[in-house]
Order: sequence, then structure tokens, then C-alpha cells
Amino acid sequence: MVVALDAEIAAALAPVREAMKGVPPPAPGDWRARRELFGAAITAQAALWTAPDGVVVTPCAAPAEDGAAIPMRLYRPAEVRSPALAVHLHGGGMFLGGLDTHDSRCRAYAGLSGVPLLSVGYRLAPEHPHPVPVRDCYAALRWAVANAPGLGVDPSRIAVMGDSAGGGLAAGVALLARDRGGPAPAAQILIQPMLDDRTTVAHPDLDGVATWTAADNLTGWTCLLGRSAGGPDTPGHAAPARAADLRGLPPAYIETGQLDLFREEDIGYADRLGRAGVPVELVQYPGVPHAFDTFAPAAAVSRRAVAGRVLALQGL
Repeated sequence: MVVALDAEIAAALAPVREAMKGVPPPAPGDWRARRELFGAAITAQAALWTAPDGVVVTPCAAPAEDGAAIPMRLYRPAEVRSPALAVHLHGGGMFLGGLDTHDSRCRAYAGLSGVPLLSVGYRLAPEHPHPVPVRDCYAALRWAVANAPGLGVDPSRIAVMGDSAGGGLAAGVALLARDRGGPAPAAQILIQPMLDDRTTVAHPDLDGVATWTAADNLTGWTCLLGRSAGGPDTPGHAAPARAADLRGLPPAYIETGQLDLFREEDIGYADRLGRAGVPVELVQYPGVPHAFDTFAPAAAVSRRAVAGRVLALQGL
């Protein structure tokens, strides 16, 4: 039985789909065309997000393992209600997106929750394939912990948070921190996370509703991993669903959509975390595709999703 698309999300997507009718989809593997096409769409949709007034944004940078400077932005709400902090990792399939594409939502999360966010401009694949992106994000976490006193932050209450590819990177950072014995995140907030490089075939229910397709996903993983994507030797730090041992990881909040290409891998990861003794909160929103809130942030289901993320931040 095919699940119906949420009515408000369908209405928001209708003009987008109409505009795309005359545009042939990029060929599988064509990341340049996707970076241009999706980057423009994400930037345009970001204007739909609104945030409370008074969020102060401060540019900063962290040193990467190879000495490069990783650009970041610190978002401090007008009323800081907690000594916690979330290190925010933007989505974009591993090959697009940046500080600007997620600026409005970072303002919203900080302003609504009262919890500061540190947004990370990690380097993108394919110019910087694995392990550069996840190591950049881990370096940002280490920087946040080292600078916690000056930020007015409790270093034991710093979480990692991300959507889509950023959710996968947040999960990868949690694994990398555990395996290196580095600073452990207080929590991992994974929003529709991209976790498994073997997910290259779409479920039939996604025909005509997918906003991130199997071809898009294969392109993203190939950018990150090259020809080894989908093969037997993908490391867990790159694709967290591949990690054999999930014990000792921080508590997780995981969100997915019923019509998301990542639905099965997200639910499967949540189940494995729970079986490994990790506290997990799993939320599935009905009748919505990947990044549904990007296209319709004012829809009822999107407002519920944002409220859930805000509560996860306030629980740090």
C-alpha cells in the first residue's frame, strides 16, 4: 500500500516539481550539476525559515588536523537558558551546503531553545573525500570543548547535531570520539541522517515523492568514498551504519520521515543503538519525504519536527 504524501508538504512541493518538469535530472554521479541545482534550491528555501530576534552570530575558526582553518559560526540566543552547546553540522549529501545554507535554521534552533549552536563549515567531498569531513567535524568538537570556559559552556554538555549528511557526520563524530578516547559528546541529535553507503535502491513508495533519490545518494557516497562506495570495506566513521560495535556511544535523538530514502537505515541504526545499551529516542513523521521541513517549514508536521529538535536541545 502506497503512503499518501502529507497534504501541506505536497502543496509546497507542487510548484517546485512543476518548475523542474522541463529540467532533465542530473546523471548519476554528476555532483557538479547537483551542487549548482540543489545549492540554489536550498538557499532559496532557507528564506522561508524565521527565527526569534536577538540571536548574535560570531565568526570563529578551528584548526583541522592538517592545519587548515575550519570556518565556524557561534549562534548565541538573546536569552541563554542553558550552559549546553550543540555543534551543528549542515546537510548536503557530503558535496554541497555550507554555513550560509543553514544560517536561518541555526538562528531558529538557538533562538527557540535558548541553547547556543556552533555551526561548522567542514570541507566538502569530492575535493576533500573521507576522512576529511568527519575529522573536520571532530576537530570542531575538540575546539568547542577546549574553549568551553570562554564560551560560558559546560564541556560535559556539548552535543553533536546535524541533518542529512550532517546527521551522518554527527554519528561519525560520536564513533570517532569514542574510538580515539577523545571528548565524548553529551548527545547526538540526528535529523534524517545519511548513515549507509549501501542504500542505492529506492523503496517503491518513494516513486514520484522522493526529494533525495537513489541516484542522488549514490552520487553523494561516491563523492565521499570514490569507487569503494557500497563495497565491503567502508569504515564506520564514514558510514556509521557500517560500524560493527555501537556500545559506549552517547544518547541519541533520531528523526526520520515515512517517505524518506533513509527511513530503513535510520530506524535500523536506532534499533542497533538501543540493543547496544545506548538510550535512543526515535521519531518518524508520517507521509513526508527527506528534508520535508526545508520545503515547508510552516507546515504542521514541520513545526512538530522543529519542536522535537528544540526539546532535544533543551534536554542537554
